This record gives sequence, structure tokens and C-alpha cells, in this order.
Amino acid sequence: MDAMVSILIPAFNAQDWIADTIYSALAQTWSRKEIIVVDDGSADRTLAVARQFESHGVRVVLQKQQGASAARNNAFSLSKGDYIQWLDADDLLAPDKIARQMEVVKQCGSKRTLISAAWGRFAFRYHRAEFVPSDLWRDLPPNEWLLSKMAKNLFMQPATWLVSRELTEAAGPWDAQMMTDDDGEYFCRVLMQSDGVRFVPEARVYYRMHGSNSLSYLGLSSPKLDSQFRSLQLHISYLLSLEDSERARAACVTFMQNWMFYFYPERPDLVGRMREMAQGLGGQLEAPRLSWKYSWIKQLFGWKFAKRTRLFLPGVKRSLIKSWDKSLFRLGV
Repeated sequence: MDAMVSILIPAFNAQDWIADTIYSALAQTWSRKEIIVVDDGSADRTLAVARQFESHGVRVVLQKQQGASAARNNAFSLSKGDYIQWLDADDLLAPDKIARQMEVVKQCGSKRTLISAAWGRFAFRYHRAEFVPSDLWRDLPPNEWLLSKMAKNLFMQPATWLVSRELTEAAGPWDAQMMTDDDGEYFCRVLMQSDGVRFVPEARVYYRMHGSNSLSYLGLSSPKLDSQFRSLQLHISYLLSLEDSERARAACVTFMQNWMFYFYPERPDLVGRMREMAQGLGGQLEAPRLSWKYSWIKQLFGWKFAKRTRLFLPGVKRSLIKSWDKSLFRLGV
């Protein structure tokens, strides 16, 4: 008998997207599956929309608002699958995503192998999603995967992963106290318990593009910066536990340098701690630099204004792209 796959969907105020997400889960060609939606106390019609699918076998649960990670933990506790497919309430799976990954599972024969997939960004027209390969789009042992992620400032979208129940239980629950990068920290722990990553290029995930209202958007939020700093510390400890080498330490310093922009100069306490950490690793951190597009703003109006512009303008660009894509979507283009 084929293994059962649990598709777990945390949802919060996702009334505009949740139906398409559930449709993409129901459309999976892998027949043995269960779909569980945990609504995290949404204030819109997310729960009502999701419950329309209960007649199709989708289990829908409401919890008091506790955050996405708590909703994921709740969904997992209710699941029975041999493999876990995490899926955010605004993203989509290609119909054969799980089936293609399960083919690789049968080939490798290990429940400790972590299976990944290709992912592309889209706004409204998923068929126009842009799939841009990175150095993580390949088979890698845990230390090499994490080193590449940190040294080159890369990431994998959460829905790309297919994880065995054994591996999920070994990694432990999602950290419900983290306000941002909870997925990055969580999958580091999954990776550490794995025997390596197998990348399946034919399996595809569609990642919906958002702006400043995204949970992953840091902005200038002090609590989110605290959470991001905690994730940064954990990333470094995880990598060094796998490989404490000169190149691993250099990757950790580079990782901190890439994130320095978000902490500087508003959080001198965290900047100071990052500098101390870098020195302990045999490196040093420089004050972040702005590209030529923003450096002239710094000269005229100062660093803080230039930084706010740097944080704000990409969001404006994304909003314009989304508006244009929405118009084309409605026209059926």
C-alpha cells in the first residue's frame, strides 16, 4: 500500500486565497492523502470558505489565534500521514508535486532523506511564475546545504519540502515564539536530523508574492528584529554543530554581514552582539552599504531616511506588479 501524505495548511485571514490552495491540495495525483486546515482565529471568511471543502474530505479546525507555527503544530498533532507536506494558505502545489517526490522516496529507501522541489514566485497568474534556480536546487548533504544557504543568502520556500513523519518527529515542533523566520529555523532542525537532501526538479511549488503585510516582512519592527536575531544565532549554532571549519565560520560571518542592514543603526545592542560573534569566529563586520540607487539619498537626507526608502520602494514595486498581474488575470491573459 502506498504511504499516506498529510497536507497541512495553517490559515489566517486568507479568504482570497484559501480556496485555490485547497483545490491544489485536492488535485494532487498522489491518491493516499489527507488535508487538514487549521484556522488561526481569522477575522475574515477564511473559516467559512475552508469549510465548504469538508464534503470533499478536508478536515477544518479552528483555534484561538496563536500564530502560524502554533497552527502548524496543531495540524501535525491531528495528522496521521507517513509523510508531511506543509502548505501555506496562499501558495499552490503543481498537481503531480507530491507524486514526483514520492517516486524519489521509493528510490532512496530512507525515511531520513529530506525531499525538496523547485519553486517560483507569482502574484495572480501562477502559470507565469518565475522559477529561478539557486545553488540549493540540487542534492546535498546537510552541512553543504546549510553552508550554501548562509554563505550565499539563499532560502527554500517551505512548501517545497516533503518530510517523513519520522524525520518530522525527530526535528521537534515549530517554535511558536518566533515572529519571523520560523520556517528557516525549523527546517534547519529538520535538515540536521536528515541524511541529506534530494532535489526533485520536476516537482513544483507556486509561491504567492506579497509585500509589507507578509509575515516574513521585517521592516523596522523591534520584536521581529529580536526574533530574526534569535534565528540568526540558531543558524550559526546549527551549522557549526555540523561542521566547525574555517569555511563554515566564514559563512557565518557572511551570513551576519548580509543581515546587518536590517539591524543597523536602530538596534545598536544587536549590532554590538553581532560584531562580538563575528570576532569570535575570526572575522569582523562592516557597517552596511547602500547601492548606488540609494547612496545619494543617504548623502542628502541621512542613513535612516535612505534605509526607510530602501525598505519601502521594493514594496511599492511589488504592489504595482501585483496590480498589473491582477488586471491581466481578470482579462484571462
